[in-house]
Amino acid sequence: MRLDRRSFVAALSAVAISAFSFATPGFAAPAEVTDAIGRKVMVDLPVKRVALNFNYEEFTAVAGKDGWERVVGISRAPWEGWRPVIFKRYSAVIPNLAAMPDLGHTDDNSFSAEKVIALKPDVLFMSEWGFTALKTQKDQIEAAGIPIVVIDYNAQILERHMASTRALGKVMGTEARAEELARLYESKYSDVLARIAKAKAAAKPKVYVELGQAGADTYGNTYNGTMWGKILTTIGAENIATGKIPGPWGPLNAEAVIAANPDFIFFAGSSWVNKPKAVKTGYDFDEATTRSSLEPYAARPGFADLAAVKNGEVHAIEHGLCRTLFDFVAMQYIAKRLYPNEFKDIDPVQSFRDYHAKYLPVAFSGTWMLPVKP
Repeated sequence: MRLDRRSFVAALSAVAISAFSFATPGFAAPAEVTDAIGRKVMVDLPVKRVALNFNYEEFTAVAGKDGWERVVGISRAPWEGWRPVIFKRYSAVIPNLAAMPDLGHTDDNSFSAEKVIALKPDVLFMSEWGFTALKTQKDQIEAAGIPIVVIDYNAQILERHMASTRALGKVMGTEARAEELARLYESKYSDVLARIAKAKAAAKPKVYVELGQAGADTYGNTYNGTMWGKILTTIGAENIATGKIPGPWGPLNAEAVIAANPDFIFFAGSSWVNKPKAVKTGYDFDEATTRSSLEPYAARPGFADLAAVKNGEVHAIEHGLCRTLFDFVAMQYIAKRLYPNEFKDIDPVQSFRDYHAKYLPVAFSGTWMLPVKP
């Protein structure tokens, strides 16, 4: 069949327009994204509108400060509610964050599929635990044509950390930055384990971790198999809470802690509000303030004879360093205390300072980890 000149030009124009639409950033094209749990999700890229359920600092590191220009809604409670001091610091440098629409939160059943759908995002990033919990809302959102990409740093599995980072990068169009971050995490994580493998300890060091939130007169949660408990087993320590608490977290009574006689004790602190007796860590606290908040915990009744107390191995560490893209910093700090010879050249504080300088829009400051005695 022969085309006349007018038909030929029209056909050629159609092909050119089609090719242009796929090559120009203003036009979306479907792409397959593999999320943290191995799901293959089709997302029209580049995305212009993003909803975010969790992992705000990870999103920031991967997408950059400019990535927030495309965010149209977040679950505010896990950031503004749980860590308002840090939320305020980020709000000062991200113009649209303070007034960001709220999607609601999975833990208190306020998460709203209707709110998500009304915002018309091109994609919803969700935590694995949120995705698992919200069967009905998840189905409503996907039925509305909004793809959900699952992000999971909470499992504390190397492969999921890397898959989450790469998924964020692919969706946000920052794949090179995401790959750099994934490789950085893999390198730091693997380096910690390689150094520990060289340690020649006669026995596994015994470690106790507690959430230092309510004050020294109250024994806070300890952890088994998750969060700090997962870090302890990963770095080859004996977690004294193993088998002694009924679930993944919960308090261990004073008698059990004293009887176990741990070699090292770590109290997880933070910048919680309305917690005057908490261990204070984070951007806004100097070393003297952190130490003075930690000292009452080290001076608990019955603690004077513990090996950890006698050897000055009672520490404060920021609770927010756990289950993140930068949790290798916490691994470095704890491992350096447990295996000092193998980590002589490692400075965990400098590691965190460097991470801020390269990947986060807020400046490093404050105290994030230190021993009770200088």
